[in-house]
Amino acid sequence: MPDQTVKVVAITGASSGIGEATARRLAADGHRLFLGARRTDRLDRLVTEITANGGAAAAQRLDVTEAADVQDFVAAAKERYGRVDVMVNNAGVMPLSPLEALRTEEWNCMIDVNVRGVLHGICAALPVMRAQGGGHVVNIASVGAHEVSPTAAVYCATKFAVRAISEGLRQESAGDVRVTLVSPGVTESELADSIADPDARAAMRAYRAVALPASAIADAVAYAISQPPHVDVNEIVVRPAASAQ
Repeated sequence: MPDQTVKVVAITGASSGIGEATARRLAADGHRLFLGARRTDRLDRLVTEITANGGAAAAQRLDVTEAADVQDFVAAAKERYGRVDVMVNNAGVMPLSPLEALRTEEWNCMIDVNVRGVLHGICAALPVMRAQGGGHVVNIASVGAHEVSPTAAVYCATKFAVRAISEGLRQESAGDVRVTLVSPGVTESELADSIADPDARAAMRAYRAVALPASAIADAVAYAISQPPHVDVNEIVVRPAASAQ
């Protein structure tokens, strides 16, 4: 890593996919991890794996839609390690459907997890980072933050929001808190499992025929946080080389 400083990294949605892969990669780089998700059994297995390999990791149950839960999560990370250097807002859901299907509960779920969850993460981490003199917020968005496709209007809207929030935070941070937006293209994950609409599910199965491993996104996160303090990697878009999407 260009910057050899060991960092304390809090990761939401760490029980699978990009969050899990990021935890493994950053543990291998020597960082100290605090992992959050709702599925504590999977978190516990991941912590056991990381510590067995000589890494430093702990976990706590986390529902990012609950502001108090996220506050407790960040406070616990700080209590355990003394600081929080990086907050990776990764938790997300993607129950796609056409707007005419009127799946309002799914729309609200995406807004709660994908937008409010990121805001809750920023709200919890930012005061800690300001008090300690710096930090780094990494928000995981999507290529859906840059383009819109059928059945994905609400999902893309949430990711456009994450992109706007990230840029706003960057402009307001005056150099003491770095901000990175990582926008993955099609990536192997469990996101598509939440799609209940049959047509959207079938379309996504075809769309995901060419996909990146989650480790590719973890590499992007590792690159961003490894840069020296005067370098702020603001935005990374990662797509499969063999796909036009």
